[in-house]
Amino acid sequence: MAQINVSNLTFCYEGKIDNIFEKVSFSIDTDWKLGFIGRNGKGKTTFLNLLMGKYEYQGTISTPAAFDYFPYSVEGTAGKEYSAELMESWKKGCELWRVLRELEKLQISAETLYRPYETLSHGERTKVMLAVLFSGENDFLLIDEPTNHLDQESRELVKRYLSGKKGFILVSHDRDLLDACVDHVLVLNRGSIEVQSGNFSSWWENKNRKDAFSRMENEKHLREIGQLKKAAERSRNWAAHNEAAKIGFDPIKEHDRSKDTRAYIGAKTKKMQSRVKQYEQRMEKEIQAREGLLADIEEPKDLKIVPLRHYKEVLVRASDFGLYYERRLDSLCRGEDHGERTEGWRRQVLEHLNLELRQGERVFLHGPNGCGKSSLIKAILRHQENEGSQKQEAWAGTEETPQEQGPRMVETLREQGSLRVVPNLAISYINQDTSFLQGSIQEYCKRNNLEESLFCAVLRQLDLERVQFPKNMEDYSEGQKKKVLIAASLLTPAHLYIWDEPLNYIDVFSRMQIEKLILEYQPTMLVVDHDVRFREKIATRVVDLS
Repeated sequence: MAQINVSNLTFCYEGKIDNIFEKVSFSIDTDWKLGFIGRNGKGKTTFLNLLMGKYEYQGTISTPAAFDYFPYSVEGTAGKEYSAELMESWKKGCELWRVLRELEKLQISAETLYRPYETLSHGERTKVMLAVLFSGENDFLLIDEPTNHLDQESRELVKRYLSGKKGFILVSHDRDLLDACVDHVLVLNRGSIEVQSGNFSSWWENKNRKDAFSRMENEKHLREIGQLKKAAERSRNWAAHNEAAKIGFDPIKEHDRSKDTRAYIGAKTKKMQSRVKQYEQRMEKEIQAREGLLADIEEPKDLKIVPLRHYKEVLVRASDFGLYYERRLDSLCRGEDHGERTEGWRRQVLEHLNLELRQGERVFLHGPNGCGKSSLIKAILRHQENEGSQKQEAWAGTEETPQEQGPRMVETLREQGSLRVVPNLAISYINQDTSFLQGSIQEYCKRNNLEESLFCAVLRQLDLERVQFPKNMEDYSEGQKKKVLIAASLLTPAHLYIWDEPLNYIDVFSRMQIEKLILEYQPTMLVVDHDVRFREKIATRVVDLS
């Protein structure tokens, strides 16, 4: 057991104006299972990188512990190597028998280590990296959002695995995962940092109580300040009136007054002025006591959405519908026409699906990675572009082994059965991929016909700070990029909102904000997301594709 002591930590990225941390101090124990909670862009990943020694900073971070970080970096051609070959570069002195022991707990075959890393699924990659991460003995582990892009089954397995471990910081926005795996929380509030024992739910309950007390205290101080202001104003007016009466008087109207009363009036005025100063001092104390009361309170703005009503009741209908990928060989040889040859290879991702999506429904697609959830969404979008044609030919080819000359392998998604999408259906779509977000917000708004001022207003409601607006979007955190896509979707009037893993990297406060929005406006939705709490609150129906 050891302590990590952070004292007066101040950090700012080179070339940036705003500090990520400013004179931050706290202590944590390396024996804890620590959940790390905070808004997107508040500095969670940055703090983990500071612990890893990647950046220079002011202040001190003192600890005898050694750190290791998840996820490991896989760059360039490293993805073509076996995971067994990558282990040593990930973790120095890594012992194979220890990794195999952890793989068994993660219910994954040792054979996975001897496949090229790039051929592994998201779940397999996560499990292999976690097995290597926990194969050491004395490291304090920094785990950064391990469940993103994982299906529900893999999330449950990772949750059970981490709940049996200790000595780590877990950055996650998954409330279910945090409740199951942590015994302390480190929270980046709006104006402070706090460390508290318990899981997410216990911290959230305490926070609500604390916020309610702070609001009551704030209202009490405001009432007291208002009363003092009125009393000070009355005393100030009386003093001014008496001061004006010191010199000159009407002997007819003020027959009982003589010149000798001037000293008395002056003394009375001085007393009134002294009382005004006392009121002002008390007001200053009340204002100081009020400062900071609301600094950490999360008050998310109410979001708005404009769902449209279609004249058809059923918007999407699939009858005995299936999808499969077909591989073919194309030729790109210059000056040669070798034609196109089908290789006879196919991979079925979906079959015998019968589905009706009606207006007002919020249907969640459920199933393991690779079961066809995103492929079904792509098929619906393709049909919508062609205004509900009954049959679509091949589309959305994904190239493999691309070359400037010579043949290349491509995979093409083909359909079976019937998929009908009503004509003139307006769809607002959130892609799970954010890599295409580049350039400025202004350029993004022009490309997508969005009003820039309104778009920025929605981003502010999603708690994206104004200092982020001048930056290029490729410099945003993943959570901030997701908020860009969510804001664009909310500003797009639509009959159907199709969201493919919209909450990956999104902070818990924004998740609750989006839940409230959907429950209030009740748009028609088709959603893929593995956040159990989100699905339980939002879904009117769950379709299992497994």
